[in-house]
Amino acid sequence: MKSKKVVLTIAGSDSSGGAGIQADLKTFEAFNLFGTSAITVLTAQNTTGVTAIEPLNVSFIQAQIKAVFDDFDVAAVKVGMLFDTPIIKAVEEVIKNLQIPIVIDPVFISKAGSLLLKDEAILALKSLCTYATVITPNNYEAHGLFGYKFADNDTMTEIYDFPTPILIKNHTLQKEDTTYSIDQLFFGRTKKVFTSQKVETSNLHGTGCSFSSAITANLALGHSLETAIEIAKVFIYQSLLTAPKIGHGNGPLNHKAGGEYIAKKYKS
Repeated sequence: MKSKKVVLTIAGSDSSGGAGIQADLKTFEAFNLFGTSAITVLTAQNTTGVTAIEPLNVSFIQAQIKAVFDDFDVAAVKVGMLFDTPIIKAVEEVIKNLQIPIVIDPVFISKAGSLLLKDEAILALKSLCTYATVITPNNYEAHGLFGYKFADNDTMTEIYDFPTPILIKNHTLQKEDTTYSIDQLFFGRTKKVFTSQKVETSNLHGTGCSFSSAITANLALGHSLETAIEIAKVFIYQSLLTAPKIGHGNGPLNHKAGGEYIAKKYKS
């Protein structure tokens, strides 16, 4: 049998299975990759919100990452929820010298509105992001990191000056009777816009985690950053179309359906 490429996610655990480590591993599997994990934070959560957060000891987080790298040839790394400065610094120590694609999803807040990053950790997270191949903040996270406001040129200085490509997610555009989901990739003063039709659904739990993991998967498969983002958007769109209606809040995606569509479309 042909060997699978291995990818690593460093992120928080979601007890409901829709976001975090669980969503990342489902996404990697959907792209026929072997997913490994290093858990940073345990959360008690479901589709309606987070009820408890338990950070893990930083030495144990580093031990998990080391165990993976000691045994596997890791093709790419995705970094998600880190929660506080000690965890961010611990992760920085083990990824800063890596020569493989690194995607950082700077997680601040859940879809249900639960805070997932301490305020004192924002500067440390910003420093960590300089080691990434791309970072994937939404509007709220981009504002927290860079003071960014959509369509406000006066807030773009830090975005333009940042040394890492920044993919700002989740703008919407209404055109005639159709609503579109718009993501903007900035690198210096260069901008690339990625567009897909917006799916009207409440089943959005883990969308950001899954999107960043899909980008990671496609970078591991050897695609360029722009191609990886394009494929990841198609994957998310298809995963939303057939999302199962479970839970009483923001339901999870259908990662399997998204992966099956991608396999047929791109013959991967």
